[in-house]
Amino acid sequence: MSNGPGGLDVARVRGLFPALADGYVHADGPAGSLLPETVAHAVGTAMRMPVANRGGVFPASGRSEALVAGARGAVADLVGGRSGGVILGANMTTLTYALARALARTWRPGDEIVVSRLDHDANVRPWVQLAAAVGAEVRWAEVDIETGELPAWQYADLITRRTRLVAVTAASNALGTRPDVAGIAAQAHAVGALVYVDAVHAAPHHFLDKRSLGADFVAVSAYKWCGPHVGAVVADPELLEYLRPDKLEPSSDKVPERFETGTPPFELFAGVTAAVDHLATLCGEATGSRRERLRASMAAVARHEGDLFEWMDQALRVMRHVQVLGSPERSTPTLSFTVAGMRPRQVAAELARAGICAWDGDFYARELFDTLGVNETGGAVRLGLMHYNTGDEVGRIIDAVAALRPR
Repeated sequence: MSNGPGGLDVARVRGLFPALADGYVHADGPAGSLLPETVAHAVGTAMRMPVANRGGVFPASGRSEALVAGARGAVADLVGGRSGGVILGANMTTLTYALARALARTWRPGDEIVVSRLDHDANVRPWVQLAAAVGAEVRWAEVDIETGELPAWQYADLITRRTRLVAVTAASNALGTRPDVAGIAAQAHAVGALVYVDAVHAAPHHFLDKRSLGADFVAVSAYKWCGPHVGAVVADPELLEYLRPDKLEPSSDKVPERFETGTPPFELFAGVTAAVDHLATLCGEATGSRRERLRASMAAVARHEGDLFEWMDQALRVMRHVQVLGSPERSTPTLSFTVAGMRPRQVAAELARAGICAWDGDFYARELFDTLGVNETGGAVRLGLMHYNTGDEVGRIIDAVAALRPR
């Protein structure tokens, strides 16, 4: 938690976030992060400038082209992709549905799609629904209910010569579990299947590398990593050339534009670029390209968040009235728990009275919480840390949870 070489100056970082002045402990990062002033300023500046639609021959149109190109380049640096393969859209769910529809056109009855019960529903339901529409079979990877792990070995039985796509998360937004995506992807690629990785929850906490993950598609959401409400899916441009999404006849047929419907929010794209730049400057000593600076910054973020989370996780696990769900070996700084004699909404309300922001429910991890058997009682309470959280705040969380008692 201390600042050192290659570390995080948390006091400086917190000074970048005006929203922290409200005095609350914001432990609700998995539902959406706070925004630094640089991001708000970038969006505001873009909205005050003359910006027109793309394709014109005048400066205001050129500015919109620059905003789009800037956001594509920033997201490509964030995940280790190529800007020509960055699809921008309203959110990860909308984009995943669009990709699912395009991919489903290549599927035939009897083809197989593999999804997991660890995933957010946005990386489950589009594939399940589109598979049903074309007569493809859905196969399910199961979660170890004790540990919250997604064992990679089970994919040897799930993936066959008929598998067309494997959808898997890089990190659970409910338990924090970081499965062996690379190992799963290798098995999928061995039979020629594509791999769609939901990196929405992983991106704020760890350095992403599309190639190392073995991902054909990487989906992210900027509002999880201090940006505005914009989603992105990154793939190789050559792969996108083979897919034919629904689009308007006059709209561009180029990649990646053919996947982007309607007029985009140009001003928010300025915020996407600023958010990636924010992450790249968290480690003040980092130098080099933005990608290289992201590597250093995210390593510092992982160390800082990891220290805080280890303390919080261990403290909650020894409380007799608290049950922490799962115990994954590799995790983001995120956990879900229940309290004896209290419904999750009651717990969240008591924490809010203590000045702590925490979510309750199933967090769209419906399949996971059905498997764990907690949805019948309202799900669980989730705590998730970000790089702007401190040791003092974790102490407040621990004290507040320790004081919880049924009313």
